[in-house]
Amino acid sequence: MTRKVTAASWPAATTAEVFGELLRHYRESAGLTQEALARLIHCDRSQIARIEAAKRVPTDTFARACDEILGTGGVLLRLWSRIDWYPEVQHPDWFERRAEMDAKAVALREYQTQVMPGLLQTPGYAHALFSRVSNGETVEDRVRARLSRQQRFLMEDGPLYVAVLDESCLRNVVGDSAVMRDQCAHLLRVGEHPNIVVQVAPADDAELRRPNTSVSFIRLPDGHEWVYSESLGQGHFVDDPAVFARHIRTYDVLRADTLSVAESAALISESMKGYEHHAEARTQPFDLDQEQLQRGRRRQLPRSRPRIPRPRPRT
Repeated sequence: MTRKVTAASWPAATTAEVFGELLRHYRESAGLTQEALARLIHCDRSQIARIEAAKRVPTDTFARACDEILGTGGVLLRLWSRIDWYPEVQHPDWFERRAEMDAKAVALREYQTQVMPGLLQTPGYAHALFSRVSNGETVEDRVRARLSRQQRFLMEDGPLYVAVLDESCLRNVVGDSAVMRDQCAHLLRVGEHPNIVVQVAPADDAELRRPNTSVSFIRLPDGHEWVYSESLGQGHFVDDPAVFARHIRTYDVLRADTLSVAESAALISESMKGYEHHAEARTQPFDLDQEQLQRGRRRQLPRSRPRIPRPRPRT
């Protein structure tokens, strides 16, 4: 007689190895190979293999899809939400201290310019970003580490996370138009979480007073507050109360003067549609008239990047 496997029947120590073993159990019980399961959830076989071997952190979407296909009754997703994935990844040495703070912060406020903040990046965006400077297993490891930091902020009772994005985060293309379209859609989804606030600082508002660089304000459970910023390959931490007060004041004024949450969502949605149209245009066959149209567009769009609508200045 085969004993029914449930999340409750596993030992209290919930690790990536346990998740991988449970996934393998249900997959084999369903008579599926790794390749067959990968086809059903639209991913590579190597992803299934790496997750079962505890060498890759799965997403909640992956766990939910496996539950539905394998008929587990939601066991994988429930187990996924109980696992502390942080010990299963390795961050660059200079970033370890910041990752440790993210793992216990009760509130995190950020201003980000040029690229999306790590806590809001999609797997595709992160992969494209790291592929600029690394390749192979190094890229996969970095993506895995980055996504692991997001887990607790995306949970129902996650800590407060406020992100003010300079519009350059939406306009700078990482990967391609499809990656950017999915990234914008992700921003809209996570912005619906009660603990997450996403605002955009428009590029054409010259009166906004912005921080000089990307910066994070971290509040720990003991009330200790830190200002964090980065230079090339190095993180900088400051806990001087006067310095924190000065920088958080600039941040709070920026939040008050920039686009509201609703206005920001509208701009993100417009950006997403722009990338979506650009991606669709690239997949359609061209005739002579279309080619001439594209040439005209290229004269307007630097490096053939999609035009992203800008909001009108507020009165």
